[in-house]
Amino acid sequence: MPQSIRAGSGTRAAIFTPLDGAGRAELVLQRLTDAIVLGVLHDGERLPSEAELARQLGVATVTAREALEILRRNKLVHTKRGRDGGSFVTFAGRGANDLQDERLLAWSRVQMRDLGVHYSAIAGLAAELAADRASAADIDNLERILDRADAGTADAARRGQGTFRLEVAALSQSARLVREELRLQAEFGSLLWLSLRDPLRRERCRAVQRETVAAVVAENGARARQLTVTQITDSIEWLIEAKSILEQESVSQMPARTTTPEREETRS
Repeated sequence: MPQSIRAGSGTRAAIFTPLDGAGRAELVLQRLTDAIVLGVLHDGERLPSEAELARQLGVATVTAREALEILRRNKLVHTKRGRDGGSFVTFAGRGANDLQDERLLAWSRVQMRDLGVHYSAIAGLAAELAADRASAADIDNLERILDRADAGTADAARRGQGTFRLEVAALSQSARLVREELRLQAEFGSLLWLSLRDPLRRERCRAVQRETVAAVVAENGARARQLTVTQITDSIEWLIEAKSILEQESVSQMPARTTTPEREETRS
């Protein structure tokens, strides 16, 4: 079953799966924002209609409408009227990096570490099972995915990492692990691999992917799991450090506090 799942279509499908705790526009908003920033939904792509989006996500139509309205205000979506109209993805007016930085600032360090523990458990076990269960044809396909991957830019590297992780999950032959990998990529992928902004980290990511494939070939599940967990843990620590830097920059950019005339009189 999972061997027939391919990450390109699977990750996109995850964007439009029903939400847990559905009914809040912010959940719809976050799901779609992450998909746009990660590049799963491409610039210029037409989104489903309000009614169809609501049906796919398992929310009320008014909830989907509210989320789309916020996306329009954030310049991530624009809407055209008429027969060929609809809501289309756009980055006009805002950069992806700004959106990602805002998301990072909104997350606490406890949340990020908890995410790292959860994702490490899922992806690490998937890698271990893949080493035990992957066939020669599966491994050939995994190597082809790596050969075709583009790590020249941060966005391309994040997409490549998402594809690689989903393919490894598929080789575990566990439908539940694949679904959880899809869910995590849809909700947190754009944040988790922010470290791939750094060209040196993109090179290291490619090296880890190659080492993981080698571990799968050698049927060394413990090594495949270790590589996966270490990479995720390292990415989380990078996020925590990046958050600290952003917080310091925010403080330094705040206007200097001035003394009011009333306080000057009191001091005198």
